[in-house]
Amino acid sequence: MVRTRWSAVFCFCALSACVSTPQTETHEEDQAERLKSFILAAAPSDIGTHLDVDFDGKLTLLGARVEAVSPVHPGDKVKFTLYWRSQQKLEAGYKLFTHVVDAAGERVLNIDGVGPLRELHSGQPSLPPSAWEAGKVYVDEQTFTVPAKVKTDTIQIVTGAFSKHGRLNIVSGPHDTTKRAIVATLNVEGAQPPKAEEVPTLRAPRLDPSVTIKFDGKLDEPAWKTAASTGPLVDVRTGKPNQKFPVNGDVKVMWSETGLYVGFSVADTDMVGGFEKGAKDPHLWTKDTVEIMVDPDGDGDNKDYYEIQINPQNLVFDSQFDGYNEPKTEPDGPFGHQEWSANLKSAVALDGTVDDSKDEDRGYTVEAMIPWKSFGKAAKVPPPVGSAWRVNFYAMKNNGGVAWSPILGRGNFHKASRFGRIVWTKKGEADAPASTPGSAAPATSAAPAASASAAASAKPQLKLVPKPAPAPAPPRPTVPAPTE
Repeated sequence: MVRTRWSAVFCFCALSACVSTPQTETHEEDQAERLKSFILAAAPSDIGTHLDVDFDGKLTLLGARVEAVSPVHPGDKVKFTLYWRSQQKLEAGYKLFTHVVDAAGERVLNIDGVGPLRELHSGQPSLPPSAWEAGKVYVDEQTFTVPAKVKTDTIQIVTGAFSKHGRLNIVSGPHDTTKRAIVATLNVEGAQPPKAEEVPTLRAPRLDPSVTIKFDGKLDEPAWKTAASTGPLVDVRTGKPNQKFPVNGDVKVMWSETGLYVGFSVADTDMVGGFEKGAKDPHLWTKDTVEIMVDPDGDGDNKDYYEIQINPQNLVFDSQFDGYNEPKTEPDGPFGHQEWSANLKSAVALDGTVDDSKDEDRGYTVEAMIPWKSFGKAAKVPPPVGSAWRVNFYAMKNNGGVAWSPILGRGNFHKASRFGRIVWTKKGEADAPASTPGSAAPATSAAPAASASAAASAKPQLKLVPKPAPAPAPPRPTVPAPTE
């Protein structure tokens, strides 16, 4: 009886296999036949705008024909056709991506899987570039709908090829610094720009030339007591007082003819370092760190800005960026021009033990001076009295954090239009920190310092938050997902 039952199952499975194989083959034949019209021996005479983007000698984006009347409006459908020529056989795993970005560089649409060549079958595109024949031209048709809430008066179509190893390099033709070919820029009528939220302003006093700061991380010199203070850092997403994120902090600022002085006070119940001593530009944001973002122009346009991080081990990550998050190499960097150096002086004082989860830490302080001459993209250094730079400060843990000026969902931690303003004043002209929109009135807060019991008793400690899982925050670059 058992033998008969299994014999029947075997016969059924064998019959199923016999039946399904022709169906599969027929489907594949139909698929191949359907795609024939998208494969050409040579480029047609009318390919719209000639682009000739060379992807490392392996692919060429010959041109693009966009079927849309400019300006477009929210809700309009935009159809466009990309003409690719395969120059040589690509290794398996390469796929095409297409993004629509606004004038601020924010991605508003991902249409990687749109179009006959890109339709997914069993999780794979119909005809990915790794399956293309060298010398042939591939017609890549795509469409998208202009988002109802596009925020800028222009949008841009960008495209490229990627694999698990990253994006295919571009050696010539119109492209941005993130290895994306620029296909077209469309004017948008009826865009809905976001309301311009206020950002905090701080008036930083100039340090008396006769004063010398000892870099020990303690922030106990009289000069630090008269420095401008941000008050407690706030929830980076909402601008409200931090109640959940496991790190709190405040920042003090002053300056001299030589450089910018910054003092961070961070409350942290479990300080994590985790990097080798002397590591060069480690990814400090993945653990515990403080971060300084500096846009010397003061216009918040994300052009020629700087990023500096210092962690509880007194390790430094510093880089200079040409544009919003650009350049970058995914997934592991470099991020920005990491060859740039802030040439800073810094010291860290600990109240607890780094990388020891068994004890209850109180936090750390960071004392740093960044020479003005390091800011080579600034129009003038030192900055003139009364001028303002755009700056932001973060205290971070596990790729999230609290901020002086909250991002409010407008981008990631690099969003310069959300940086606060620091006005460079003469000695004695510092004032109280401006309230961040949506936050409580700023309060004086103190740093937990390893040896500064006197300083700690002089003012209330920052509130220590227990150790919940970190709240989500605007992401850093991550390993590319199956869609780009």
